[in-house]
Amino acid sequence: MSVVLYARDGRLARITLNRPERLNAIDDAMPRELALAVAEANRDPEVHAIVLAGAGRAFCAGYDLERYAEARGPQRWSQAMPWDPTLDYQGMSDNTQCFMSLWRSLVPVVCKVQGYAVAGGSDIALCADLVVMAEDARIGYPPARVWGCPTTAMWVYRVGAERAKRLLLTGDLVTGAEAARLGLVSEAVPAAALDAAVERLAARVASVPRNQLVLQKLMVNQAYENMGLATTQLLATLFDGITRHTPEGLAFKRHAEEAGWKQAVRERDSDDPLRGTR
Repeated sequence: MSVVLYARDGRLARITLNRPERLNAIDDAMPRELALAVAEANRDPEVHAIVLAGAGRAFCAGYDLERYAEARGPQRWSQAMPWDPTLDYQGMSDNTQCFMSLWRSLVPVVCKVQGYAVAGGSDIALCADLVVMAEDARIGYPPARVWGCPTTAMWVYRVGAERAKRLLLTGDLVTGAEAARLGLVSEAVPAAALDAAVERLAARVASVPRNQLVLQKLMVNQAYENMGLATTQLLATLFDGITRHTPEGLAFKRHAEEAGWKQAVRERDSDDPLRGTR
């Protein structure tokens, strides 16, 4: 079964992350299937907007740590030492560019977030043009504490330096209501009203001529490109690899292997310093 579903519904393309049994956690296939779905939507002249969603209880719980952190020994994102940063960069840059297919999409992307959009899941959501969250949903980048750096760097571009630092220096999650207040996302609504709110917004966007949508999005995006978005993402992607191969990153990986990734994450996200770290 495909881990990303695609369908066209009138003027809307619907792209759905489809690993609900794992809260749509990112595996090796998902980034590439996402990019292919975005390309399919852009090739269709009848598509005016994309609705991006996650099947089940959450939008996306980030990278599948059962696969990448808990499994014993070197993994794709945790090489044996000494490690080759260029190999890590190549793989993670490929994933980041797949997520950025949402940003580069000629037609606008409206993202619906229920449950969680955390870690790599927040990278995906924040590459969309408009994000609508349930008020009780949670978004954040907990791996900023240990074992990660947001490769898309969209936090700083959405909320500015100080608020981005507040979130990334703690790894704290915020609710949809708080994310909307901070300007991180477009709108937050009660969970029961989320589907209807997303449909209204997507239909409103899709009522605009496609060429107008393309030109407005390109104009806004170019302002961020001129601010050095690509350079920031290059550094962030390199830093992400470094965080997984520092002494602290390796200690987190060992602890995830021994205690399981859920326990390792609970300890990482507590107020106590993680064992084996300075």
